[in-house]
Amino acid sequence: MQSRIRRSFRVLAPGSSLRRRVAYSLAVVRLILVPVIVLAVYYLFQVGFIVDRIVSYDAPAATLAQQATIEMLDARRAERNYLLLNDAASLQAARESLGRIEQILSAIRDLNPSDQELTQQALDSLHQYRQRFETAVALVGTPGQAPADRINSVVAAYEHDLDNLLKSAPYKRRAQLVDELRNRVDSFDAQISKTVQEGNPALRQITVDLHNSGQGVLDFASQLETRNWGRIESDHRKAQRLISRAEWSLSIVSAITFLVSVWISFVLPRQVVKPLLSLKEAVDHAAAGNYEIDFEIQGEGEVVELANSIRNLIAHVREVK
Repeated sequence: MQSRIRRSFRVLAPGSSLRRRVAYSLAVVRLILVPVIVLAVYYLFQVGFIVDRIVSYDAPAATLAQQATIEMLDARRAERNYLLLNDAASLQAARESLGRIEQILSAIRDLNPSDQELTQQALDSLHQYRQRFETAVALVGTPGQAPADRINSVVAAYEHDLDNLLKSAPYKRRAQLVDELRNRVDSFDAQISKTVQEGNPALRQITVDLHNSGQGVLDFASQLETRNWGRIESDHRKAQRLISRAEWSLSIVSAITFLVSVWISFVLPRQVVKPLLSLKEAVDHAAAGNYEIDFEIQGEGEVVELANSIRNLIAHVREVK
């Protein structure tokens, strides 16, 4: 009968103990995840550093530089109004704008150390403008002494010129109309400045100096804004390159990790389960009443010890029977 045939079972458990092999396998499974985690953390920190620099330094500095430009234009407008009308409200508005510009430039200097030199140049131009403006204020004298008649005539001529321009607007292209409007505004400023200077000849050089120093502040503020926006664009491109590189790197490493984990998931069960299946088959064969069983055991560890115990048990049962 089939149950009385001598059978031979091979129990191959190479390597160390089963417990140690399982521990090693689980450690390898965890270790292959390390590159994915390290790469993800690395790129996360790199992109986070770039975003933090944009949010904390470059974008606020660019916005402040833009505000400084607007405030300087307001200060110039208030300066011209004061020299034109000699009123206290324009004087106060100009001084307040200059104070805000100094605060803004100081804030930019504190935000980014790399902008300190350019910011200091802007502050120097601002201080020069303020000194010249106060000199002009001293030359103007008491409020209410502006050459009103001559100014009124210039304003009336300017209004008449604008009326004629608007009447001819339907027959002109938009770009041409804008250019002519700019020319009219520049001409009006020049005529007003000339009228004020004729009323007080000492203001002639001061007005030129005010224009030069004010333009210097505007130029430095524009440079600050351009530099910071340039850094923002550069950081944005760096972040895009990092994200693209991270996608490729993580995809490749994840694919390799997946393949290794699949390989381990096949190798480990085969090394652990195959000898246990051989032992199960041997025990089932003995349970069927056939104790003529030989074992070919190789290796060490718990599976080998279990196989030796089963062999001894079957041998003992065979002797008893």
